[in-house]
Amino acid sequence: MQSINTRITGTHISYYLLCQRKLWLFTNGIHMEHSSDLVYEGKLIHETAYPQRSEKYEEIEIDGIKIDYYDPKNRVIHEVKKSDKMEPVHEWQLKYYMMVMERNGIGNVTGLLEYPRLHQITEVLLSDRDRSELDEICGNIGRILSSEKCPERVRMNICKNCSYFDFCFIDEPES
Repeated sequence: MQSINTRITGTHISYYLLCQRKLWLFTNGIHMEHSSDLVYEGKLIHETAYPQRSEKYEEIEIDGIKIDYYDPKNRVIHEVKKSDKMEPVHEWQLKYYMMVMERNGIGNVTGLLEYPRLHQITEVLLSDRDRSELDEICGNIGRILSSEKCPERVRMNICKNCSYFDFCFIDEPES
């Protein structure tokens, strides 16, 4: 795994799994999220879905990650998301948070993915196999971050909803 000092975040994990071009652009200071209605909507859901949560749970920043809702008594990370369309990505992000906590002496942490609009909660656990996969993912992220060349764009179904869409496809005629 890349040294935790490289400050790989949950955003890096998500972007790596979604689009390596987006990951490279983001890490090289090209930020488009501020203009995305979908990103704003996700933040709004995060802030309003559980109004008393901030009083009940702790916010933790550790080794480059930021966990908004951590229950220290039960060792549970609560991750709030807008939609389950990207649930596998959300799970890996949460597993990464659990691994970082574990590597900092906080063991037996579990996670809950919460989709308030769907009234759905999914428990997430971290296995030895997940740890190995995350080590590989972090190594790959490190290589992408250290590259001077932006990865080529790859058109995927998720592109049309991406905050980087206009940036990546500005030169394509509309069809």
